[in-house]
Amino acid sequence: MWSGLPPVYGGDRSLPLLCSADLLTSNSSHLLLGSGDGLAFQSFLVDETGAWLMVGAKNHIFLLHMDRPNEEPQKGTCWRSVLEEVRGLQGQDLEHKGLGQWCWRLKEPFFPEQTECANFIRLLQPFNRSHVFVCGTGSYQPICEPGGSPIQLVANSVESGRGKCPFSPHEPFTGLLIDGELYSGTSSDFMGSSAAFFRTRVHKASQNYIRTEQNQDHWLNEPVFIGAYVIPDTHNAHDDKVYIFLRETALEAGQWERRRIHARVARVCKNDVGGKRSLINRWSTFLKARLVCSIPGPQASETHFDQLEDIFLLRTRDPQSPLIFGLFTVSSGIFSGSAVCVYSMADMRAAFSGPFAHKEGADYRWVEYKGRIPYPRPGTCPSETYDPLLHSTKDFPDDLISFMRNHQLMWGPVYPLGRKPILMRANVPYRLRQLLVDRVETESGHYDVLFLGTGRGSGIFTTSSTCTFLGVEVWVQPCSQAPTCHSSMEGELGSTHGLVQLSLYRCELYGKDCADCCLARDPYCTWDGKGCSPYRLTEKRQARCQDALKTDPVSQCQDTTAAEEKLVFGVENNSTFLECLARSPQTAIRWLVQRSREAALDQVRTGDRFSILEQGLLIRQLAREDAGVYQCQAVEHSFSRPLMHYSLRVIGHEAMGAKQSKGAEEGGSHLSAMPVQLQYKGYPRNLGAPGTSLDEYCNVLRHQDRQRQKAWNPKWQQHPLESKKGRVRRHPDPLKPNRAPSSFR
Repeated sequence: MWSGLPPVYGGDRSLPLLCSADLLTSNSSHLLLGSGDGLAFQSFLVDETGAWLMVGAKNHIFLLHMDRPNEEPQKGTCWRSVLEEVRGLQGQDLEHKGLGQWCWRLKEPFFPEQTECANFIRLLQPFNRSHVFVCGTGSYQPICEPGGSPIQLVANSVESGRGKCPFSPHEPFTGLLIDGELYSGTSSDFMGSSAAFFRTRVHKASQNYIRTEQNQDHWLNEPVFIGAYVIPDTHNAHDDKVYIFLRETALEAGQWERRRIHARVARVCKNDVGGKRSLINRWSTFLKARLVCSIPGPQASETHFDQLEDIFLLRTRDPQSPLIFGLFTVSSGIFSGSAVCVYSMADMRAAFSGPFAHKEGADYRWVEYKGRIPYPRPGTCPSETYDPLLHSTKDFPDDLISFMRNHQLMWGPVYPLGRKPILMRANVPYRLRQLLVDRVETESGHYDVLFLGTGRGSGIFTTSSTCTFLGVEVWVQPCSQAPTCHSSMEGELGSTHGLVQLSLYRCELYGKDCADCCLARDPYCTWDGKGCSPYRLTEKRQARCQDALKTDPVSQCQDTTAAEEKLVFGVENNSTFLECLARSPQTAIRWLVQRSREAALDQVRTGDRFSILEQGLLIRQLAREDAGVYQCQAVEHSFSRPLMHYSLRVIGHEAMGAKQSKGAEEGGSHLSAMPVQLQYKGYPRNLGAPGTSLDEYCNVLRHQDRQRQKAWNPKWQQHPLESKKGRVRRHPDPLKPNRAPSSFR
């Protein structure tokens, strides 16, 4: 959820963090699938219309009904690889049969438990209204099969998965099934040393395919595929293109950057069938450009985030102009962090319509190509939009095909909107790995909510204006799959260790005050006059605080609760702590003090004795002039309101000494052995001697407690007759132990 704040360029602020136990107890999450039996969940497919979720795991496919999350998930047919089927046969030589030989050769020492020698379901794509296309690793022999209803596998329909599915369960890849054709970016060999972008016909007698050129680094150089989407360019379907997002080792980097990684966006035409005499069964419209996500620095320098981790395409009302959200990371010896950049299709099309890059000159450097560009322009799809005489890429002239063999890279990069990230997290103990965007429609407009998954099993909810409002820790194991959302205000978060259903809103976290609900800037929540409740556009209720960019509790809240007041005591030269917590992560805390009734409010600033912490105000070595009224204020933009009022009274040494002497005379010697602080009931327990740490203070408290017990024990253990002096029991009971004198009760 985004607000009108500028982009965040720094460490992560303190935000409400919910652990998995809190989620379960608050009924805002539901464990759909656990990690029992080492299922290693790999892929997910959601059908919002049918309200079901399909999960691909190790040798199994599960089907869950999202409208009935408490039901046991439906387990599909066990789909093992050929190696797994014959593995249990006694006395069979698998090497002799040639089944999964590479899997068995690699099992030691890399795979000591042979966990990789299984069929990990890596691809789930809708095939038609009743079938789902499924691909698995097949023990390093990828296999594919269309499934039906939508979980039962069709008998005798298994086909090779080479070029469709990776060999390894850990290798990143992308797959997209459109009109019976599978577009996939994956490895072409079991070692993963060569990767390409393919298009193959699925479940057809003729297995025709188109791919990128082999052993040509200027096409693809050690690519890692992230995502692929079909995006129309015009109203003519023949102009539709497939956009591929990846990262690779850049050849155009300087000599000092031989291993520089660049993020890329590439594209091909859907109706590309390759060339006629050259580039046969190869893409003849393949182009690529660099994706830039950087922070401007001094003297025209830039800090680049080049490690593309995830991509999300947000569909808009115009199918030709979706928004592209990219998640990037960077890691070096002096700087590490993550960033989110947003790109427009207009900027991407402008880059592909710009100049090309190529090598020339004595030093064979990459420069802008300024020679003749053949007609039609390279990358143009054959259609009536540009030339009615071009019906296929095989009709392209030879000079165009020759140009396309060596000119895939565009000279101009694609910059994000605003030329900078919308969100950045630097020098934090985690890296962002997964990204999902949900557009929330409200009365004041729409807000794009980012769901960001980290590598440590937690997530961050934020908005496109970089207003972070919640952190969620789901599990300890790393998350490897992006979350999914559907229209029922719930989402699913999955990894290889399990699948959890989360509620998209947790409005109860923002308290029972209108101002706290508004300042949270959560588009899923609104103040309805009684409490902070989930917002639904279809409901006819009095909704406030739905404009997250212009939240104004002064005009929107007339029923703000009064600040809590407390009386606390402190001992001179000791320390005291005044607690104050803000519910909104965007709220800054300001402390004011009024030392006398006639004095004005002065702002408390961090100094030698005053420390403003996230949890409150710490005062060391209390002095008598520190007494007064301390006010904790929540400040955000022009709005401020008091949260707590503390009346601090400082007790001097003279009063403490007099009290201690009086107690010793009246109560006996045991009172003098009690700690001075314990004689005051209202004195906070968190006061310690000045200059001591928390551990030292705890040790002092334990020592004082032991001394108190020693001082009391002799009095409790005195003779029964002595304890009865000056006291007469009305109902003596010899079976009950003697009670202590009344002065001790």
